[in-house]
Amino acid sequence: MFIPFFLKLKEAKVPVTLREFLSLLEGMEEGIADYDVEAFYYLARTALIKDERFIDRFDQVFADYFRGVEAVGNDGVPAEAVAIPDEWLRKLAERHLADEEKKLVEALGGFEKLRETLRQRLAEQKGRDQGGSKWIGTAGTSPFGAYGYNPEGVRIGQEASRHRKAAKVWDRREFQNFDDSVELGTRNIKVALKRLRRWVREGAAEELDLSGTIRSTAEHGYLDVQTRPERRNAVKLLMFFDVGGSMDDHIRVVEELFSAARAEFRHMEYFYFHNCLYEGVWKDNRRRRADVTATTDLIRTFGPDYRVVFVGDASMSPYEITHPGGSVEHWNKEAGDIWLSRITGHFRKCVWLNPVPEDYWSHTTSISIIRRLFGDRMYPLTLGGLEKATRELSR
Repeated sequence: MFIPFFLKLKEAKVPVTLREFLSLLEGMEEGIADYDVEAFYYLARTALIKDERFIDRFDQVFADYFRGVEAVGNDGVPAEAVAIPDEWLRKLAERHLADEEKKLVEALGGFEKLRETLRQRLAEQKGRDQGGSKWIGTAGTSPFGAYGYNPEGVRIGQEASRHRKAAKVWDRREFQNFDDSVELGTRNIKVALKRLRRWVREGAAEELDLSGTIRSTAEHGYLDVQTRPERRNAVKLLMFFDVGGSMDDHIRVVEELFSAARAEFRHMEYFYFHNCLYEGVWKDNRRRRADVTATTDLIRTFGPDYRVVFVGDASMSPYEITHPGGSVEHWNKEAGDIWLSRITGHFRKCVWLNPVPEDYWSHTTSISIIRRLFGDRMYPLTLGGLEKATRELSR
């Protein structure tokens, strides 16, 4: 059972060794993690991972390989038969509606109406609600709550998105940084990015100039070694990555792009945002609430000669782009379209790369809005789309 798991880690380029694998088996023989999936996870991570940079990759392989394995009590009885956690019971009540039933559930009718109604519910509600259509609760058709269905609502107390219909999310969510060491599939992306190179020679004269040395030696009659600055890519690239939520479906291809861009461009800066650009961005998703860079500082710091690339699915509630307070995670004083317009107005060359297939763009209102804000300079995150985007940035 454990050998295929070990091999899966090797396939994912996690640097695990046979000695570490034997240490894991020794720990299992000592009974450190008997009948406890969580204990086994920590034992395996401790034994196999010696560099924290690979913890995220380990987690992905572990979750995929051991999906469906449940904890078992010491007497061989499944743990859930002994004590079922409350959160599991709540999950059992999760509401699943047929397409015909979903059509009968109507939205409240706009962002302002949604916000005002939530304020009223908070003031009036006295107890827990389940399966209802009005109060803040679970497994119902109310616009407010979790594990139910409504075409436009506020998600409260739910682990992850199910229908991707929420106009606002009342939760504290954590996102992971993109792994810039991902190399699988990046070769073709690097080839596409070569269109964006502009070679210049700058800096100290450190590289042998062979033709210059030959010419100077012939002129002077003695060996005259000539050097020159190393040739570098002078293009300055500024990238913004949408992270979390619906972008979780596109992590692999975005990581490949991120890795390729980091390898190809010496002058590259990057920042993260969620859904739409607002007044702040961040460099580290683990500190995205404590270490935020003001968007206005970016405009002051980076010159108009930077090429700007946004990477995101542009799939969100339209209110997140058009309304103050429309962000699903915080109160934004100014609408997202204002901030996007400031960026496209300052930087001469801006494009948006979208991992959603182009055939679906016209069916999503928010994609159409952002595409218009970027003057139709939205391209699919494919090799063909990359070539078109780099051609646009190179003009």
